[in-house]
Amino acid sequence: MSVLLMTLDTTAETETAKIARGLRERDRELLADLVERYQHRLVRYLLYLTGRREYAEDVAQETWVRVLQRGSQYNGRQRFDPWLFAIARNLAIDYLRKKRKAIEAASLPDDPDAMLLLPSSGPSPFEAAARSEDAMRLAVRLQILSPLYREALLLRFQEELSLAEIAQVLGAPPTTVTSRIYRGLAALRSAFEQGGDSPEL
Repeated sequence: MSVLLMTLDTTAETETAKIARGLRERDRELLADLVERYQHRLVRYLLYLTGRREYAEDVAQETWVRVLQRGSQYNGRQRFDPWLFAIARNLAIDYLRKKRKAIEAASLPDDPDAMLLLPSSGPSPFEAAARSEDAMRLAVRLQILSPLYREALLLRFQEELSLAEIAQVLGAPPTTVTSRIYRGLAALRSAFEQGGDSPEL
């Protein structure tokens, strides 16, 4: 391993250890720094999960409260992002379940992942975030994918998490994550082939 790579690894370990120590000590300055660094990605991810900006912002706020409350559970041996996204995902599922119960008296599916299938009003988060024609075409095609495949693709290619980190967020084995990514990519390619203008995936 090169000296540069060893230095980068040491820096990453030092950074995660610093975060773990700061969270154990309930360091509010550290929390403010983490909010500044991760808030955009967190809200973008939650917007995808919940489909509504006000829901995403509510869950993001609750996520940071939970990070402060349970900071001692972060051990600093892995990157911070997957741990943060796992907290946010669980809170989003709970939040959607409560919202659904408030709106409907109907029973909910037992599978917590089914919460991601809840319909939302207004434009999709992808449409709202799209900045180019290619991004718009991709956003439209992503919306037709199963939410489980769509989430796996976003965590891998948008959030750039490793397979192990995605498994941590989703609470699923790495083999399941790999399967969801491959099936999602295949479905996305098929959607582009049917609609033309297939992008490089």
